[in-house]
Amino acid sequence: MPIIITDEDVRQHLSMRECIDAMRVAFRDLAEDKAVSLPRLRYKIQAGVPDRSYFANVHVGAVPSLGVACVRAGSHMLVNSSSERGRRSKVNPEPFNWTVIILYDINTAEPLAFLHESQLSGMRVGATSGVAVAAVARDDAAVLGLLGTGRQARAHLEAISLVRPIRRVQVFSPNPEHLADFVERTRELARPDLEIVPVVDARTAIDGADIVCSNTNSLRPVVLGEWLVPGQMVITIGNTDAAGLKTEVDEAVFARASDVVVNHWASVIADNQVELLDAIEDGRVAREHVHELGDIVAGRATVRSRPDNIVYYKSNTGLAMQFAAAGAILYRKVKAAGSAHEIPREWLGSERYQIG
Repeated sequence: MPIIITDEDVRQHLSMRECIDAMRVAFRDLAEDKAVSLPRLRYKIQAGVPDRSYFANVHVGAVPSLGVACVRAGSHMLVNSSSERGRRSKVNPEPFNWTVIILYDINTAEPLAFLHESQLSGMRVGATSGVAVAAVARDDAAVLGLLGTGRQARAHLEAISLVRPIRRVQVFSPNPEHLADFVERTRELARPDLEIVPVVDARTAIDGADIVCSNTNSLRPVVLGEWLVPGQMVITIGNTDAAGLKTEVDEAVFARASDVVVNHWASVIADNQVELLDAIEDGRVAREHVHELGDIVAGRATVRSRPDNIVYYKSNTGLAMQFAAAGAILYRKVKAAGSAHEIPREWLGSERYQIG
C-alpha cells in the first residue's frame, strides 16, 4: 500500500551519503538517456485577495535504475510586491509547506508514497553539489568558503565535507545573529578536527578557500571574479528568476572560469536563464565549455579543478529525478522500518475507462 513519508522520516532514515549516492545514479541515468527530468512547469494566478497570488511549481521525472517516477506538485502563495524590482516572496497563511512529492512504481504505475518536501528539498540540492565536488574539485581541497547560513548552507557543508578532506570552513553572513547561531550549532555537530571560522565579509570567506560555495538569497553578486584565484571551484545554487533579478556571481566569474557545469541544459533554455545565456552570447563563456553534471558523472566529459584554472558549478535548477532517486531510497527504508502511515490503495485507484 502507498505510504506517507514525513520530514521526520527523512531526517531519521536518509543519510547525506546515501543521498549523494542516489544523486549520482540519477545524473548518470540522465546522461545515458535513461532518466527523464523535464524542465519545471510554473504558473501564477491572482488569488481572491488583492495582495496575494497562487503559484504552482511542478516537476516530473523518473530514474529507471531505481524503478521510481516522480511528480513534485509545488503549491505556494505569493505576496504581490509593488516595488520597482517586482520581487515576490512566498507566504502561507499557516506554517505549512503544502508541496507534495508523489512517487510511482514505473513497473506497475501504482503510487508508492506521498512525501513531505521541506527536509528533502534542501538535502537533495546539497547532495547534488556533493556529487559535483566529488567529480570536479581538487582531491586535496581542505578549505571551504561558505556564504550564507541557512538550510542550504548546512546541507552543503555536510555534503562537501563527506567527499573532500575539509579542515577549515570560513563562513560569512551579513546578519551577525544568523552567523553566530550557525557557527555555534555547526560546531556542536561537526567533526572535532573541523575548524568553523566566522569572518567579517564575503571576500575574507573566499580568500584562501579551495571551494567557494554561495547559498544566499541576494539579488546582487556576492562572489566577484576579481577575488578568485586559480585552483578554486565555485558553487552557486541561486538562479536568475523570470524577471532576471537574481545573480550570485558577477560577469568576471563567468569570464575567468575555464569550464561551467550545470545540472540541466534544457532548463537553461526553457527557463531563459539569461545569466548564462548572455555570457555565452557575448563571448565570456564558450558553449563547448558548458557541461552537464551527468556527462561528467558518466565519464562523457572531463572537468577538473587544477592549480591553473577556475571551475564554476552553477546548480541551475532542481529536477524531479532528484526527488525520485532519493525517494526510492527513503521508500525502501521506511517500509522496512514498519512504522509508515499507509493509505489503502483503493482510495487512489479507479476503474479504467474502456473505449468501445
